[in-house]
Amino acid sequence: MRKQLMKGNEAIVKSAILAGCRAFYGYPITPASEIAESAAEFMPKTGGVYVQAESEVAAINMLYGAASAGVRAMTASSGPGISLMQEGISYMAGAELPCVIADITRGGPGLGNLGSEQSDYHQVVKGGGHGSYRTLVLAPNSVQEMADLTALAFDLADRYRNPVVLMADGFIGQMMEPVGFAQTATPPQLPAWAVAGTAASRGNLITSLYIDFDAMEKHSLALEAKYKQAEQREARAEEWMTADAEIVLVGYGIVSRILKAVAAETRAAGLKVGVLRPITLYPFPRAQFARLAARARLFVDVEMSHGQMIEDVKLAIDCARPVEFLSRVGGNVPTHEDVLRFVHELARREGLAPGRPACGPEAAARQRCEEEQMAHV
Repeated sequence: MRKQLMKGNEAIVKSAILAGCRAFYGYPITPASEIAESAAEFMPKTGGVYVQAESEVAAINMLYGAASAGVRAMTASSGPGISLMQEGISYMAGAELPCVIADITRGGPGLGNLGSEQSDYHQVVKGGGHGSYRTLVLAPNSVQEMADLTALAFDLADRYRNPVVLMADGFIGQMMEPVGFAQTATPPQLPAWAVAGTAASRGNLITSLYIDFDAMEKHSLALEAKYKQAEQREARAEEWMTADAEIVLVGYGIVSRILKAVAAETRAAGLKVGVLRPITLYPFPRAQFARLAARARLFVDVEMSHGQMIEDVKLAIDCARPVEFLSRVGGNVPTHEDVLRFVHELARREGLAPGRPACGPEAAARQRCEEEQMAHV
């Protein structure tokens, strides 16, 4: 496969076009602006449509219209813009309209800054709009995965008739790496449920409005059943050196790449450290966490937020093991040295340092308690 050197943001657009996307509506915002720029250049060349909307609110509603007509369509933004889209995303989930939304996250809250954070996790993964709905969320950690997961996002959106979010931190969006694309393109296809302006589609109705209480409940339960099906079938994660891991490092996006380097170095020092990287943030890969919790001593959650994912980690392991937390925010990224030092400190505390016999969880907890008491003397 011939590869091209490009930014992660550009890879999204080329992959989307190959996946049959023919409409992009958006409003530029750093660090996602290259997505709109690339869409403006390439969408018209493929017979598609590019519209720079007057706002993110307008963009998401244009997306609603295109998806209703059966067009594979997408938008892209970052923190503040995604916030403005939340009502429209809820409408699209309620109306069961497929679309892809790229969120290239930046520092926050408010206007924040142009640096990279992972602090959009709550609003994207938990459903930042109103009502009982979910969006499927994919988290790439390389430019190649920006391309691969964009193609997957369109397939999942059509499979579940639901918005799918590609959530990547600003580092992944801005970095350049070689990337290969599918050799064959997916031609656009008109789904049977679409409002296509034909006599055959005249009876199709796209709406999220159900005035009758029982009808609304039936619809809501159908949506929930669809999400449960996705949870059973679509959860994805990458495991690295986890077979015998006593310490499991957890992170997604750019953080996961740092964790792999730390795991390799600590392995060389005699510590049994592995990495578990969630690829789908929703559905969260609970089964992989539960399996590793059966033998691991502790988990270390590393994020570029104040711990927005840590609740999901604890729930996935049913609080069976301690979950430690390390983060940087404000546009900063946890360094290799930060994580390495943190892991070695935890290993010493838990009696896992090389050359020392590992003690059981009760003994380790007792030792930790004694050390904390001595620190206050």
